[in-house]
Amino acid sequence: MKRSKPWAILLVAVMMMSLLAACGGGGGNKTSNGNASAPATTNEGGGSTNSGTDSGEKIELTFWSLGTTNYEDLAKEYTAEHPNITVKFQNTSDQTAHHNNLTTALSAGSGAPDIFMLEIAFMERFISAKDKFHNLYDLGAKDIESNYLDWKWKQATSVDGSFQLGLPTDIGPTVVYYRTDLAEQAGLPTDPDGFSAAIDSWDKFATVAKQFKEKTGKPFADLTDLVYNGLRDQSPDQIYFNKEDGAFIGDTNPQVKKAYDFTVKGIQEGWIGNWILWSPEWQNAINQGDFGVMLGPAWIAGTIRNAKDSAGKWQIAQLPEGAGNWGGSFLTLPKEGKHPKEAYEFISWLVNKDNQLKSFKDSGLFPSIPAVYEEPDFSSEPDEFFSGQVIAEAYAKSAERVKPVYYGPLHDQVDTIIKNALKNVLEKKADPQKEWDEAIKQAKTLVDRS
Repeated sequence: MKRSKPWAILLVAVMMMSLLAACGGGGGNKTSNGNASAPATTNEGGGSTNSGTDSGEKIELTFWSLGTTNYEDLAKEYTAEHPNITVKFQNTSDQTAHHNNLTTALSAGSGAPDIFMLEIAFMERFISAKDKFHNLYDLGAKDIESNYLDWKWKQATSVDGSFQLGLPTDIGPTVVYYRTDLAEQAGLPTDPDGFSAAIDSWDKFATVAKQFKEKTGKPFADLTDLVYNGLRDQSPDQIYFNKEDGAFIGDTNPQVKKAYDFTVKGIQEGWIGNWILWSPEWQNAINQGDFGVMLGPAWIAGTIRNAKDSAGKWQIAQLPEGAGNWGGSFLTLPKEGKHPKEAYEFISWLVNKDNQLKSFKDSGLFPSIPAVYEEPDFSSEPDEFFSGQVIAEAYAKSAERVKPVYYGPLHDQVDTIIKNALKNVLEKKADPQKEWDEAIKQAKTLVDRS
């Protein structure tokens, strides 16, 4: 499937899409950040702040934001230093409606904002229509590119490297959340470094998982989807689609089959639980300690915290053989915006090093600028829910292990097909090879029809 699909087809694809994806939040402790004022002239960590927006002309920037952020508070700091600028926010937590509204506006040629917050799950669909957006390289983004995690920046870069769609905001690096009480019961190390070492390859993970089940009578991992994700996201460069021409490669990418076979192994050996992500039963299993580990992103810590009875019984280790990412956003500038220069100056300030630290402390948005990880305020607070661990350090370690990967416009649909096959293996005791073959057939049919 080509990346240069016509805009009309893109509109239909996005409008029909119903997507559950995650963005931001939950990456750190929410604490007061004090009353630090916005820097007036510094460019450290990204973004200009005082390079031409104080001309006296009154300018209003419209900003469609997504989810829980501290961006409105930061905007007040910015406009205090730039009194000719005002920022008008439209915020929603409904990701699908948020992105569909932009699709409608871009298709109609009117109604788009100056600044649009784009969630990574929708990136491929909009970068295929990059002619509707300003190329941030034309506005100075090349000067700040090196400040950000390479893999995060590349998520918003065209295949040929000439076009930058957005500036990075937050990320969702994946880790291993584990129950220390159950680890001890199974004879495993309870400290993060020791636990990480015990499972530092997927073969060792499977061996430990089987032993855990034998000693505790409980599944090691909670559910198939998250185990599959753990291996899938370590696929080098691309997963289901070729990043050069968009061709389907899910049947030939060895990492995809490895992820599938590994998850089947966990099902057949009984160390993967039969819960459904986000279900009440899964939430109850978290609280009751019915499994040993959860492979998930930084923001899923918020879900674990809802299991208040499990406070002090969790810690965070590293995934075997690498890491992945789930979630995070970018700030983009639709071409309909009337003030691209001023909008760029604002967003490059909004997601610079100092402000990413503020966003982490205030709203749990995990930073995409690695220099933030060296700041004392970033890793100064142990988290009592996670047994006193400084969890920010665990997420940072994972973030720096992530590799760039291309998803493709039909990633989510293909992913669902394969996970449904795994569900059939788990719940219906279906033949794994037949389920794999049928999933690949369905995926190819989907691609052909698109």
